[in-house]
Amino acid sequence: MMRIESYLRFHAQNTGQKTALVTGQVRLTYAEFDAKAEALAHTLLAQNVKRGDRVVIFMDNCWQAAVSVFAILKAGAVFTLVNPSTKADKLSYILNDCTPSLMLTQAKLLPVIDEAEAFAPIPAVIAVQGPSRSKRACLSFETAIEALAGQEQVESGGIDIDLAMLIYTSGSTGRPKGVMMTHRNIEAAATALTGLLKNTADDIILSVLPLSFNYGLYQLLMAVKLGATLVLEKSFAFPQAVFDVMRAEKVTGFPIVPTMSAIIMQMRDLQAAAEEQETSGKASADFLPDLRYITNTAAQLPVPHIAFLQKVFPEAEIYSMYGMTECKRCTWLPPHMLREKPESVGIALPNSEVYLVDEQGLPVPVGEAGEMVIRGPNVMQGYWNNPAASAEVLRTGRNPWEKVLHTGDLLRMDADGYYYFVGRKDDIIKSRGEKVPPKEVETVLYTHPSISEAVVAGVPDTMLGQAITAMVVAVDATLSDKDIIRFCRQHLEDFMVPVFVQITNELPRTDTGKVSRRLAAEILEKQYRQFQDE
Repeated sequence: MMRIESYLRFHAQNTGQKTALVTGQVRLTYAEFDAKAEALAHTLLAQNVKRGDRVVIFMDNCWQAAVSVFAILKAGAVFTLVNPSTKADKLSYILNDCTPSLMLTQAKLLPVIDEAEAFAPIPAVIAVQGPSRSKRACLSFETAIEALAGQEQVESGGIDIDLAMLIYTSGSTGRPKGVMMTHRNIEAAATALTGLLKNTADDIILSVLPLSFNYGLYQLLMAVKLGATLVLEKSFAFPQAVFDVMRAEKVTGFPIVPTMSAIIMQMRDLQAAAEEQETSGKASADFLPDLRYITNTAAQLPVPHIAFLQKVFPEAEIYSMYGMTECKRCTWLPPHMLREKPESVGIALPNSEVYLVDEQGLPVPVGEAGEMVIRGPNVMQGYWNNPAASAEVLRTGRNPWEKVLHTGDLLRMDADGYYYFVGRKDDIIKSRGEKVPPKEVETVLYTHPSISEAVVAGVPDTMLGQAITAMVVAVDATLSDKDIIRFCRQHLEDFMVPVFVQITNELPRTDTGKVSRRLAAEILEKQYRQFQDE
């Protein structure tokens, strides 16, 4: 096992002139990337950052953020990436929780830090120069990577069981929690993932996912582990421009989330390609000729999205995965099983084990729902500064010396050993005396040809206990809530049919871009109350 920063140093010494990172007009070779990280690490040490200290990176997707990750690790410290859209109250909570010794940010984000100062002490700040309304005195990032460049390489003295990062969960309920991951955890997860994706140093991976999002961060970590190239874009707001970059850079790997596949499905030229494939049985691979694979995680990729991607990217293997921050990935579906089991989240990652238990911790029979438990070297060390929450999910496993992760996710397993997501334990809707997994209703909604996205939530109801409600994004302006309810009646048992549907232009999301069931439930509860009062 190696510490993660060792990979950057290795590739800088052996393939230093190879392109490591592309962001906008900036291209860094491995030698340049390593040199900047080394210089910044010296500056961090000069700023009294010590081994094991936490250092916050509050930036968008830029080369400076990537360099900061490795500089912090070189200094023997622990990095914490915070989404640049984070507001002052949440930022102050994170700062109070992890007590960093330094922050790395951008000038445009300094006003948020100023606002957070009313609720949390602000450590020393290094900021990328640029326009800002803030008067805060801070060292410039540009100076930080030049002032101490060229010195002897930093030796932190760290080992692979040291903490490498704290990644704060989006906090679907309550305050976010800092997930503790060691270098060994990261190495294990990255080794499993790059193996099943058949990654090599020749891969060129494009990511629009925030580095503050675990999924986006691992694109950087895995690329550096392999000596591959990462093309880092800021967002998927202009998909055609992103595809232009992919063609120009000859991108081979493309990580997505369901939100992105929903956008792709609405692109007219790709709709035409899908229709051509359906009528002629052939599809052109010219759109992204170098694309070798597509990955998905966070939320499960809906079956219609899978079918569409297969039509328009026929040469690319699609890896439908399921994961959570506490263990990076839980399961993956081998591409050759997509046609046979498209609704499955797959099987356990290499070198990990998944099993299902009931509320007493006993194994459940094949076909019955149970809580997913994960054991393996990818399982987190716990939640930072929160032993009670850690003890709730990390429990003694089959062996007295190990802790296994109780995920809170309900799944079932088929006779072939493939898993299917049912829902979160705390998301299950209890309506009319029946238990309804929101995922089951959402799966039906996604089969409607005019619905691109959907989220289902239970809201309080005096008669029903909880009323089943849905929020959907429709691609057909003539589609009504009554049409959707009628469709559900045709495909669902009576007690599973939504009693209220809201059609909207966009679903509420977390900072990482995932659909937020909690926020949707809050909106739907208000709308449902108005609906009842009318």
